[in-house]
Amino acid sequence: MKAPLPTPTPQDAQPSLKKALTTSLLYFFILGDVLGAGVYVLVGQVAADAGGAVWVPLLVALCLALLTAASYAELVTKYPRAGGASHYTTLAFGPFAGFLAGFCMLASGIVSVGALARGFGGDYLTEFVTLPVVLVAIVFLGGLALLNARGISESTRANVVATVIEVGGLLLVIGLGAWIVLRGDGDLGRLTKLGTADKAPAAAVLSGAVLAYYSFVGFETSVNVAEETRDPRRSYPRALFGALITAGVVYALVGMAASAAVPTRILTESSGPLLEVVRAAGGVPTELFSAIALVAVANGALLTGIMASRLAYGMARDGLLPRFLTLVLPGRRTPWAAIAATTLLSLVLALTGDVATLASTLVLLLLVVFLLVNVSVLVLRKDPGEREHFRVPTVLPVLGAASCVLLATQVEGDVWVRGLIVLGVGVVLGAVAAYRRRRAEAVPEA
Repeated sequence: MKAPLPTPTPQDAQPSLKKALTTSLLYFFILGDVLGAGVYVLVGQVAADAGGAVWVPLLVALCLALLTAASYAELVTKYPRAGGASHYTTLAFGPFAGFLAGFCMLASGIVSVGALARGFGGDYLTEFVTLPVVLVAIVFLGGLALLNARGISESTRANVVATVIEVGGLLLVIGLGAWIVLRGDGDLGRLTKLGTADKAPAAAVLSGAVLAYYSFVGFETSVNVAEETRDPRRSYPRALFGALITAGVVYALVGMAASAAVPTRILTESSGPLLEVVRAAGGVPTELFSAIALVAVANGALLTGIMASRLAYGMARDGLLPRFLTLVLPGRRTPWAAIAATTLLSLVLALTGDVATLASTLVLLLLVVFLLVNVSVLVLRKDPGEREHFRVPTVLPVLGAASCVLLATQVEGDVWVRGLIVLGVGVVLGAVAAYRRRRAEAVPEA
């Protein structure tokens, strides 16, 4: 039996992070991260795999996401600290596994922000103005870093506004879809057509659910602001499950509206399926969705940037990353060194233009993290914790771990090759971090 790791000692010279998040702000933080830019292209991709009954794989994906979310709810209320999956895995399996979990989260977050920075300067922005993508990426990431460093309250308030805009746009799609059906131009029969010419209904649901599962990714980033939440043991489960269920309902309604309003073939061939609903309805400027999409991209990048910086801060405090990343602004009490480092790495990726070759590995990396988190819940049951915390039935983390394995079997071979390369780098760096930490713990105190 592995002995539990000693609790890392806090740095006396550094102030703690400011507790500023309420339940409602945390709810909007999670909802805004889940309802990201991906939903604006998701429906067409799911329809290509599952057919007109887009809502079925969306709801299946919601159930799968809730399994892992339940494990996060238990762990974050038991250990409300920045660091998230890395911290939990360190407690369960030691610094090597903790570093690997954190490395996978950091890699996915940094690449995601870099990709979103390039996406912000792409087709949606050119509806209004044409600027060099490199310039847009620099200004975009610089502005997000400043907002992130200014304070968690300011960042999450900006997220509330952006989330309201995103949800408003999706509700508009739902309303336009209903209007198309009511005026007789839609086809409700498509909502029951499950499967494609080369896929049986069961296979169609599974492959469609894999794509739909990607759209629910984002809830895991919120654990890294648990230390900045006023009462995480009470607030986090309510905000997490409330946001995921809200997102699931919105996604299902959007999928039903799009499928009923627009022929499946048109949805699958379009890179902007929700824009097809707007065009079919008429009367709404197409530029409106470009503006909403830009807000969604910016909001997703802001929230992912917050996650990456808090994760780097937490890993550094656990001794898994260089100690300078724990530096905090005295007045604002935000981790400025971690913000600067993660922003710089995202900028490098954005400027190379090679983000597309790594983007498809993000889900595989997150499945590794989710598997470790689900197993960590079971391992850490031997630790009762200091206070009462949210506890899930044992079957849920078991099913959550199984769902990660199931979804990983659907990942294509070339993605596995790229993912294994990234994981290999993480294994090497994790071994070095674990070795250094063991040496530091072995040094006798003066």
